Amino acid sequence: MPRRVTTGTALVTVAAMAVLGMQTVSADAAPAKPPAKGDPGQMPANVSAQEYRALIGKAQAQQDETASQLKLGGEVELRVKSVIKNRDGSTHVRYAQTYDGLPVLGAEVIVHRAPSGAVTRVTQSATGPLKVDTAPKTLASTKPATPKAAGSKAPRKVVWMDEDGRPVLAWETVVGGTQRDGTPNRLHVITDAVTGKKIIEWQGVHTGTGRSMYSGTVELGTSGSSGSFVMRDTGRGNHETTDLRGAQSGKGTVFTDSDDTWGNGTASDRQTAGVDAAYGAGQTWDYYKTVHGRSGIRGDGVGAYSRVHYGQAYVNAFWEDSCFCMTYGDGQGNNKPLTELDVAGHEMTHGVTSNTAGLIYQGESGGLNEATSDILATAMEFWTNNASDVGDYLIGEKIDIFGNGTPLRYMARPSQDGNSLDNWSSRAGSVDVHYSSGIANHFFYLLSEGSGKKVINGVSYDSPTYDNKPVTGIGREKAAAIWYKALTEEMQPRTNYADARRATLEAAAGLYGEKSVEWTTTANAWAAVNVGARVNPPDDNEPPDDNEPPDDGSAWAAGNAYSAGDVVTYEGAKYRCLQAHTSMPGWTPPNVPALWEAISR
Repeated sequence: MPRRVTTGTALVTVAAMAVLGMQTVSADAAPAKPPAKGDPGQMPANVSAQEYRALIGKAQAQQDETASQLKLGGEVELRVKSVIKNRDGSTHVRYAQTYDGLPVLGAEVIVHRAPSGAVTRVTQSATGPLKVDTAPKTLASTKPATPKAAGSKAPRKVVWMDEDGRPVLAWETVVGGTQRDGTPNRLHVITDAVTGKKIIEWQGVHTGTGRSMYSGTVELGTSGSSGSFVMRDTGRGNHETTDLRGAQSGKGTVFTDSDDTWGNGTASDRQTAGVDAAYGAGQTWDYYKTVHGRSGIRGDGVGAYSRVHYGQAYVNAFWEDSCFCMTYGDGQGNNKPLTELDVAGHEMTHGVTSNTAGLIYQGESGGLNEATSDILATAMEFWTNNASDVGDYLIGEKIDIFGNGTPLRYMARPSQDGNSLDNWSSRAGSVDVHYSSGIANHFFYLLSEGSGKKVINGVSYDSPTYDNKPVTGIGREKAAAIWYKALTEEMQPRTNYADARRATLEAAAGLYGEKSVEWTTTANAWAAVNVGARVNPPDDNEPPDDNEPPDDGSAWAAGNAYSAGDVVTYEGAKYRCLQAHTSMPGWTPPNVPALWEAISR
């Protein structure tokens, strides 16, 4: 199987000078390079809810000016989606787009600004200016019927950005009802408004199972006074935990108690599931706030809510954007509520992903969406350090969903579950997102802990590599910092595995420096799951990897897809690609230093 070194998503990060039509560097000027040393200022700042709202307000005031600066065209408007601020004052503003008043789906624009406010670079999916006929003659004949299932939405006209970064006029229909296992259905179906053919579909309800083992005696954030307490956490955005009592819709009833002592540690007391759900939500809130400076799922200090006792014997849990809530079933025989610590982390992280990268829940981006929830929930579980539920790299090991005591997923060797992928292959975009997530889960384990045999918190692991070469881990704290920075500052709705590699290398370079141990290990951990090639540390005199590009390099040409590490020649000089992209006319290596660095051979 060949290495994954090209990107199907035409996501391009370019120097701000090129995007804004400003003067570019000359061919003989030294191109800008990623930092040689790490910059602690690149870590996310601890932003309060009030500060976040101010950042959003400032970005909104600049959005029309920004659209004009970027020369997006008169039909395109930007709408601020989220803002990430780093400790050094630099910001990363993520924008949704509209074209002629229609929402643009599958693509966003990320504007990266220096502490001074100057634009340093722009990340976007489009390979050229947006231009599409919004009123074709076939429009009326291709409009789908409104689905009859409850919760469905009538078709709306949108602009869909395809995998090659080209806009397509389309219809978006949302099909409601319920799925076979009782999970709510919010199936988004995109059809071509000219031909009527289906382009893509994805599920809007993000499911993910976890452990049903309780976390022992824990402290909860509740409110009220003697004789009348409610499970409402005023210190964490007024997060509420509610009892659905077997229903499959509605908010449920907030748990109440007379003495502020909740549950009995078994499923016989309905409050017990609420205790675990509330505890998991609280610990996840604290992890994101303490480690990543994020105040809640959206960063605005507003808490979601958790619903427990959903349906009858429902063996799953899910996040739903439309209600801004997590929902948990009671498991087999209604005796194993899926309310353990990393389940809450998994579901709340789906919300974080939705409000940042917006990874579409289909294909490779869907696998990355699921993996993000596993990765950051695992990091949270280790961080929480609960003696009754120690951190591990196993997902769902105590639910016993298969009836034989085995976990649901294995991050160190994902294929142990019989379905998940250890490494990237050409089928990665066509398997269930819970199985393609194995590629990124495996990458994160290798980046954190390294390959080979290990015992961590009493659990034995033996993680292989695709190329049979070892990987030495950098620690899960650094690995999680890289992943979070890549998720919030670099990834896009259609990011695939090749672009995830670019995004994490960009994050590692900012945090720890290009060619640092952390940057090199990030590249090599991806190579170890068949995404991209290995890189050698500066003092490594071993022969180059067989999959490295030849020394002479091929001639640069517009329209080619390049991956990080590719070498080209242009006007007699050699350049190494810094980020995966598809070249455009005028994006010559000397003119786009964010994409190419000059090298001497």
